Amino acid sequence: PPPGYGANQGAEQAHAPLKRRARQRRGTSFSGLAPTPHPFCLMAVPGKVTAFHLPPLPTVGEIIKLFRLKAQKQLSQNFLLDLRLTDKIVRQAGQLKNAHVCEVGPGPGGITRSILTAGVEELLLIEKDPRFIPGLQMLSKAAPGRVRVVHGDILTYKMDKAFPKHLKRNWEDEPPDVHIIGNLPFSVSTPLIIKWLENVSKKDGPFIYGRTQMTLTFQKEVAERLTANPGGKQRSRLSIMSQHLCTVENCFVIPGQAFVPKPEVDVAVVHFTPLVQPKIQQPFELVEKVVRSVFQFRRKYCFRGIETLFPESGRLKRTEQLMMTANVDPTLRPFQLSMSHFRNLCNTYRKMCDEDPSLFVYNYREELKQKKTMRNLLKSTSQCEQTEEENQL
Repeated sequence: PPPGYGANQGAEQAHAPLKRRARQRRGTSFSGLAPTPHPFCLMAVPGKVTAFHLPPLPTVGEIIKLFRLKAQKQLSQNFLLDLRLTDKIVRQAGQLKNAHVCEVGPGPGGITRSILTAGVEELLLIEKDPRFIPGLQMLSKAAPGRVRVVHGDILTYKMDKAFPKHLKRNWEDEPPDVHIIGNLPFSVSTPLIIKWLENVSKKDGPFIYGRTQMTLTFQKEVAERLTANPGGKQRSRLSIMSQHLCTVENCFVIPGQAFVPKPEVDVAVVHFTPLVQPKIQQPFELVEKVVRSVFQFRRKYCFRGIETLFPESGRLKRTEQLMMTANVDPTLRPFQLSMSHFRNLCNTYRKMCDEDPSLFVYNYREELKQKKTMRNLLKSTSQCEQTEEENQL
């Protein structure tokens, strides 16, 4: 052995416990294989609330390397690896101690760890991409009895049976101990929030338990639409549909460089709490139809979009009747209309539909499509007749 070998060996042995503890604090005690999972440890501190701590596990980055995970661009996947940011997202959800939480699209499990350390009673993970399931099952074993991993699509998953019935509360009561949290892929965020807003209106799906709160991520621009006020540049269909059913709060913005891979846009965290009484007391389908029609021609006067609610025969007369009864200035732009304007429009349109049920099933785009088909047919017939005449000549 080289000179000083015994002294060096003794120094290494003396420092080994310190190095091991340092590696565990950094979450790098990883040798290429998953560590043996341990149950939750209860860390009791006199005079303080007992908190749950996950045992030493591979970091999110190491799980990505272990299972060779790569964000897929076609699925709009972006990983959030900074645990300080995931903790901040989870804090926006409110008090999660002993709560039941559904996380949408957990991916490699960054936000999942923050939810578990908040001391939840039960965590339901719904992940569509099968590549992430093994890593999530590793977390499940580290928190026995607290995590359920479901390989499925949140757009089709039956949320009304996800949690125990005893959690249900009356709609007028405080929100239940049920929360939805998720770093949503950009491709699914808008259709998913529209689906959940419809569930809020009908009090079904995840809202069968009561006024379930949601804390979700969106592209910064979409988050601005969700929270935009009348007159704002981002005021849109999403603004009306979300704000008439929920209290919507734009919590904070996460810069794009915090994600892997870096998206081209920043990301915002938005918190939703369903209202006891919606601001527009009409069925979701009717409100959605009126709002969609108004914003169909965003830069034009609002009457131009409202016209599309009616068939071509009698369109002008019915549009004037609707706007006069609803007391809406026809020269306002769609983004200038307030919630009371939309309430009046929806209430008046409902009365007109009650008088003439065929109005509600009328589809402006379908009428345009039929006109286009008829024009093409006439054009084709005319060309055939012209060709025939030329042949005779």
